[in-house]
Amino acid sequence: MDLELAGKVVLITGGSDGLGAALVRTLAAEGARVAFCARDADRLNRLAAEVAPTAAAGAEFLPVPADVTRLADLERFVEQAVGRWGRIDGLVNNAGRSAAGPFASHTDEVWDADLQLKVHSTVRLTRLALPHLRAAGGGSVINTLAIAAKTPGAGSTPTSVSRAAGLALTKALSKELGPDGIRVNAVLIGLLESGQWDRRAAERGIGVDELYAELSRGSDIPLGRVGRAQDFADLAAFLLSPRAGYLTGVGINLDGGLSPAP
Repeated sequence: MDLELAGKVVLITGGSDGLGAALVRTLAAEGARVAFCARDADRLNRLAAEVAPTAAAGAEFLPVPADVTRLADLERFVEQAVGRWGRIDGLVNNAGRSAAGPFASHTDEVWDADLQLKVHSTVRLTRLALPHLRAAGGGSVINTLAIAAKTPGAGSTPTSVSRAAGLALTKALSKELGPDGIRVNAVLIGLLESGQWDRRAAERGIGVDELYAELSRGSDIPLGRVGRAQDFADLAAFLLSPRAGYLTGVGINLDGGLSPAP
């Protein structure tokens, strides 16, 4: 199926590894123009060099070193993308990390850091991209969240609270921006491959496949495996595309059936 993404301009945060990198590769194969940011410039440049030889004709890349918690970096990210391509058709707010533990152990600094990374950065970048999405006649915004947004458990703060805020933002913006032809959806992930699990395996001195097997055994995932980064990329690419033109305001669980909430 042609997703009709050739020539579309998409911005992705958290784009240097894991889910974001998989989406960069997938959009490249569709011929999109992709600006992607993260804090590590070396990883960004390695990904761009890796993807280029297999990209579809017309695909272009713009790796931008940026810290999404800094407004000036977000402004520069948008300015560079628009300066190069003149428009924005899609935005994926994907930056984040796992942050969960006993409520009593979280200081104000822990809460503030999580909200800055997962909520305020999304609000700021979406606000910066909005005039360009409107000028393009519409587009698609995706917020990468977690299933804890719908079904928070014990020891899930501050992530569950930040992600619930992201889900509320998704629904509110879908209603407000729908008349402009801008669709806003969320992907709520369960246990999926990501750079953070690679780092966790390295810290423990075990192989990442061993860690994924351990995680899947302990989580009662109905499909019996940890999700692949490509599973996320395929869903996100569809949501960005005109093929998903009647989908907005939804939070789709990408969790192998793990969440008790639909």
